[in-house]
Amino acid sequence: MVAFLPTRPGRLADVPSFERGIGGAESNVACALAGAGHAVKWVSRVGADGFGDHLVAAVGAYGVDTSGVRRDPGRPTGVYFRTADDRAAGSHEVAYYRAGSAASAMSVANVPWGSVWSGRVLHLSGITAALSSECLDLMRALLARRPGRPLVSFDVNHRAGLWRSGTDPRVSLELARGADVVFVGEDEAEEAWGVRGAWAVREALPGVGVVVVKRGAEGVTVFEGPTPPLPESLRRSPVDCGPWMAGRAVPRAPRLPGARGTARATHHGPQPNVTTVPAPRVDVVAPVGAGDAFAAGFLDATLRGLGTRERARFGHLFAAAVLTVPGDHAAPPPRAHANRLAALDDEAWGRLRLGPGWTGTEQEVRTS
Repeated sequence: MVAFLPTRPGRLADVPSFERGIGGAESNVACALAGAGHAVKWVSRVGADGFGDHLVAAVGAYGVDTSGVRRDPGRPTGVYFRTADDRAAGSHEVAYYRAGSAASAMSVANVPWGSVWSGRVLHLSGITAALSSECLDLMRALLARRPGRPLVSFDVNHRAGLWRSGTDPRVSLELARGADVVFVGEDEAEEAWGVRGAWAVREALPGVGVVVVKRGAEGVTVFEGPTPPLPESLRRSPVDCGPWMAGRAVPRAPRLPGARGTARATHHGPQPNVTTVPAPRVDVVAPVGAGDAFAAGFLDATLRGLGTRERARFGHLFAAAVLTVPGDHAAPPPRAHANRLAALDDEAWGRLRLGPGWTGTEQEVRTS
């Protein structure tokens, strides 16, 4: 969808002007993965209008294949307006204009299934399920476990303002249980599912191979297993991510120097591997877009066959790239630069501080 970003802080009622940009959880992840060098396809639906033209062109400019985007002549492209403060702040405002939009008309019948299943990873968002009953049915179909499907990644992305009256947002828990990789914040799990704490989140998702619980400034806790987190078939097959995106098969990279194994936790029943990775300190310019960027960084490292700690660290680094720029998008850090930082020992990682411009110069990366 098209995002309108405020030109200064303040309530929506007080902001005099907005700058046009692009938004949408899935397209954000698509743009970041394309920037990291993966072949990515975005599958969606936009209006046959000027905003649709802008959105397709802007996403395509990041190197994303937009051939899977359908144009709807009878419905408009969705837009939203937001304030400049943190989404978690009580003063944060978002005004969505997506009811009746082209994206809300996506359904099992009109999605190009060949594009959806064409890659190694299919990335989905809970936001899509909230747009309409047709979208919810589509998400259920995409998250149904069936032979031959790609690795399915699902970011809960709970947005209370999008859920239709009478629809229980806990439906996103039902959807998440069909994924192979789930991203969810502790705060949104409690709000949407009534589940409190990282271990409780893991217990609510018993069949999911990889559960990434985002814990704000404390970092993330990654639960893996008892299902193997990265089956050999994933490393050999082609990729897809979509409302989506699709990424080309990428040769497996060697494990980064200094990587440690995951910690074993004592827990009843089958025991998952548990890895907690703190977030680096970041001098935040704009507190938006970090969640989508984290998912992109984690998936980037997953596609390259890296270990759990490195996947989480790449997620943090991609998020830091976005947090240190004014808008919702930022180029991922250069691969060699990110590899070096992700390979730091725990003590050096704990001293890491990233400021504006850190992706382009060593001067803005501090470890003391």
